[in-house]
Amino acid sequence: MGEHDIKTGHNEEQMRAFTLSVLSDLQAFEYMFDNGHFSDEVCRIGAEQEMFLVDSAMRPTPRSLDVIADAGDPRLTTEIGLFNLEANLSPREFKGDCLSLMENELKELLGIVRNVMTKFGGGVVMAGILPTIQKSDLTVNNLTPHPRYHEIDRIVTELHGENRMIHIKGLDELQLTLQNTYIEFCNTSFQIHLQIAPGDFVRYYNWAQALSAPVLAAAVNSPLLLNHRLWHETRIAVFKQSTDTRSLTHRQRNQKPRVNFGDDWVNNSILEVLREDVVRYRILLTQAVEENSLEVLAAGGVPELKSWRLHNGTIWRWNRPCYGILDGKPGLRIEARYLPAGPTVIDQMANAAFFLGLLTEMPEEFGDIRDFMSFDDARTNFYNAARYGLKGQIRGLDGQSRRIGRIILEELLPRARKGLARANVDEADIGRLLDVIEQRVITERTGAQWMLDSYESMGSNSKPTVKLRTITATMKSHQDNDDIPVHEWDLAEIPEGCEWIDSYRTVEQFMSVDLYTVRPEDIVDLAASLMHWRHVRHVPVEDDSGKLIGLVSHRDLLELIAQGKCSTGQTLVISDVMKTDIISVTPGTSSIDALQLMREKNVGCLPVLDEGRLVGLITTYDFLTVSAKLLEERLNDT
Repeated sequence: MGEHDIKTGHNEEQMRAFTLSVLSDLQAFEYMFDNGHFSDEVCRIGAEQEMFLVDSAMRPTPRSLDVIADAGDPRLTTEIGLFNLEANLSPREFKGDCLSLMENELKELLGIVRNVMTKFGGGVVMAGILPTIQKSDLTVNNLTPHPRYHEIDRIVTELHGENRMIHIKGLDELQLTLQNTYIEFCNTSFQIHLQIAPGDFVRYYNWAQALSAPVLAAAVNSPLLLNHRLWHETRIAVFKQSTDTRSLTHRQRNQKPRVNFGDDWVNNSILEVLREDVVRYRILLTQAVEENSLEVLAAGGVPELKSWRLHNGTIWRWNRPCYGILDGKPGLRIEARYLPAGPTVIDQMANAAFFLGLLTEMPEEFGDIRDFMSFDDARTNFYNAARYGLKGQIRGLDGQSRRIGRIILEELLPRARKGLARANVDEADIGRLLDVIEQRVITERTGAQWMLDSYESMGSNSKPTVKLRTITATMKSHQDNDDIPVHEWDLAEIPEGCEWIDSYRTVEQFMSVDLYTVRPEDIVDLAASLMHWRHVRHVPVEDDSGKLIGLVSHRDLLELIAQGKCSTGQTLVISDVMKTDIISVTPGTSSIDALQLMREKNVGCLPVLDEGRLVGLITTYDFLTVSAKLLEERLNDT
């Protein structure tokens, strides 16, 4: 949860005052760190649960403010998108039944949100990326109306200085050009916090970095984005690219992005990280300076370090050092930000148990990770895990590359069990939760793999939007009703008599996106052959820059034949026959509006343009398919 009480449109004087406050906070932090002010007696855990709010059609619905107002629970707060919601779980001592207590609180909070969403005809879905999100959902209308989010979007966009390119390659390849950061609406996570004693922080933080790869590989749950099959944990790439503040010059200098894994191990003190983040990254947000941290210390108090915490909250390390006060005592914790939401509560708790157990055991058994692994290997391992999940390979402590699943089963799971036992966590919870990880790895059935396998099993004849809606609805059903771990799920199947109409409400839901195009200088014979071979009646015409400049139809070619122009021996080119008075729609155009437009203009095809770019085609044949389903449904009812 980020700080909402921020200033907008600050002047240079305010910026200087806030910068001084950040430096003062860091000086106070250093004093407390060096003089034993931090708590080291009690180890605590906590978590933040992000989620999607969906309507009855499994599409994102902007209801977060309504839910928060209706629920009246201070543990619920906003996120950047209006269809995102965050729940903050209570911190609790890391021992005994702490995992069961966290699990029960999480179920309670999800139940509260579900009950409220039922009033609005919708529900809740936990997923790293909601499969049904479309590009038309990524608009300012779905940006949460709090100054923090608007200011971050404005400043990040200005600093970047040009349209940002989102480029992610997996089974499919996604390329987007965006003018804002709204693609961040697509991401939700389950963030785990572990309090660490100051003297142990460096050793544990470095191990948290090294362990993130296998923990992530076992937890991946985000393979689908905007109808594309990408990384097993696509969130990692999306978040890094969506919040990139670097201009072209900064990128050419290889400056680090604000979302990053890091460049090296921490050597002596966590202050190395904190100082680096202050001098490396420009301050994005400011707020009124309410305290002088050094004066608070001098008076025997505990400073809140609000200025530094606000800045720290705009630097998104995958393992982020955090500061907090509980029971009047300052504490340090590691925030693991890379774990996705879902697929179920028990899956998330299993991920948490795996992370917590490993981070408790490995530093104690092996000591310094720097003696066993290079930082480059740790970072490469992390991104391999994000790309391939359990199917990927990483370098282990022995320097050998092996399948991640093998390393987890043979080396890491036994140590995670020992670590939880070392923390005196209840034996029943250890077995129950880590057995989930074990079976997930044995079956190689992560949330991501389940989605990809389900998508593939539904065949090529089903529209992608229908597949994605089916996958989302199946996830929601398991989350709402049984909470069984994902490795026990059957693959999603499109049910007979499903509410198919919800998959055809907007053009982008069923437009053709696998398009064949021609250039104006191509010969007409090429377009005719294309139509014959691919069984299409309309071919868009693009120039070399990809701009749509015309349309050639089957009717146009018949007119040529009827006029005898094809028998003159003259070689005709596309520009001789194409129509240039193009009538188009956008992806978000309703299907009804598109159909009416076709009728009014007497056209059989509508190019679909997004910011002037051709992204799809909608034809009378597409509407015929929909009407056939409707007719079949009606006849079966009689």
